[in-house]
Amino acid sequence: MADLNLDEIYRFAIQLGKDAGDMLLTAANARIHGTAHAVSTEKESAVDLVTQTDEDVEAVIKQRILSTYANHKFIGEESYSKGTSKQYLIDHAPTWCVDPLDGTVNYIHLVPFYCVSIGFVVNQEPVIGVVNAPFLHQLFSACKGKGAWLNETQQLPLLRNPIPPLPREAPKGCVFSCEWGKDRRDAFDGNLQRKVESFVNMATELGGRGDKGGMVHGVRSLGSATLDLAYCAMGSFDIWWEGGCWEWDVCAGICLLNEAGGLVTTANPPDDFDTAEIKPANLGGRLYLAIRAAGDSDGETGRQAQERTVRAVWRRVRTLDYSRPGV
Repeated sequence: MADLNLDEIYRFAIQLGKDAGDMLLTAANARIHGTAHAVSTEKESAVDLVTQTDEDVEAVIKQRILSTYANHKFIGEESYSKGTSKQYLIDHAPTWCVDPLDGTVNYIHLVPFYCVSIGFVVNQEPVIGVVNAPFLHQLFSACKGKGAWLNETQQLPLLRNPIPPLPREAPKGCVFSCEWGKDRRDAFDGNLQRKVESFVNMATELGGRGDKGGMVHGVRSLGSATLDLAYCAMGSFDIWWEGGCWEWDVCAGICLLNEAGGLVTTANPPDDFDTAEIKPANLGGRLYLAIRAAGDSDGETGRQAQERTVRAVWRRVRTLDYSRPGV
């Protein structure tokens, strides 16, 4: 990484995110004013959709990146999805990992929770993340060692003086974020049924469901994994648990949350979840559990509270299967 000018790349990524966000907003406004329509095509299911806007924004981002950094690799959702392989392709080379429109279903229905997500990865670590949700006027940005920011002026998390500790009985008292995902197959004990069981466990009163009830304050589903992570970075969501999304959905958001002091590990509980080492999530693993930044409290550091919360979530959720080659 020593031979990379991260400051320059970071500035480039922020401007690229702004320009791509302008494209998304222009396309939405054209629909609002009746001069364009959102025509979508199904990919792998009726909720896995692509629009011409997805394609156009990715093409512009890819051209801008490769004309500026010809020796960098590029992985974008739409170009990757045209292939048949699900191989994980990110290696140690500098790589841009881009979702031109995360929350396509939201965009089609003009639900404002959609964004462009631009991540930059070195040695398989997300070191730059830019997320622009133009309809919400929210631009998130982060670079390794420089913190995470909202609209370039507000450092994240929002509450900083001090950063609030996590609840002593977490997940009780937490805002829990999750997504239904695109795999809607009604398979017995499949991923969808396991997700639903996990969601209900987290929502149920303490002591309920065989002592797996979590009594979270609320369950939120934005329809955008990228924004779920960004809202964890803000401190607005305490926990995000998800399986089935891809590296372009989480790359920028993981950088944001890491720089905001959060933690991202695997969604799947290990057999020894009470004592297992809590390792960083595998970027291409398709399984993610995120915890917001946490302040210290009497007798417990913020990191200890984050790990306690991870184990409390692991105790209540089911194992998911989103295996793929190369991971």
